[in-house]
Amino acid sequence: MNPEKEYWNQRYEQGETGWDIGYVSFPLKAYFDQLCKQELKILIPGSGNSYEAEYLFNKGFQNIYVLDISKNALENFKSRVPDFPAEQILHMDFFDLEDTFDLIIEQTFFCALHPSKRNQYVAKMQNLLNPDGTLVGLLFNIPLFEDHPPFGGSEKEYRELFSNYFKIDKMETAYNSIPERKGNELFFKLKNL
Repeated sequence: MNPEKEYWNQRYEQGETGWDIGYVSFPLKAYFDQLCKQELKILIPGSGNSYEAEYLFNKGFQNIYVLDISKNALENFKSRVPDFPAEQILHMDFFDLEDTFDLIIEQTFFCALHPSKRNQYVAKMQNLLNPDGTLVGLLFNIPLFEDHPPFGGSEKEYRELFSNYFKIDKMETAYNSIPERKGNELFFKLKNL
């Protein structure tokens, strides 16, 4: 038994999904709305119910991959977006994925991982991105919990962590967060070195 897989399946079964706002977050929607190249190969790791993938798919992006360790989360997504290609729904551990992408979307996956895995996360992200690939998303800029997800952090910590692997194009307080997260989210855009 994989304790992480069981933990996340149980959270979805019991409806304990406080991170799930039920739609694509405003900062990511604004970023998606300016994307022009629909052929981009996109990964959304720790995708959960993946409103981001649904939004992009409905906008005509076809080369999207969603990945989650929770089968329940992926089943929720499949039932909501039945036309999404089954072979692009990956039920697996993120760290076992071997592929490359043009764009990776970070939305509440980083904060779900124990802080001891952060260096491994950053190295894996670099490995999964094409040479000129982009990692875009949101990070919590507050301490949060120490013993269970979500795990928070600070801009200073994130800059130190990511700068060894990526060029930081943007990392700033999101101006268009939902009210509950206003002032506590950083929107970031990183380019693979």
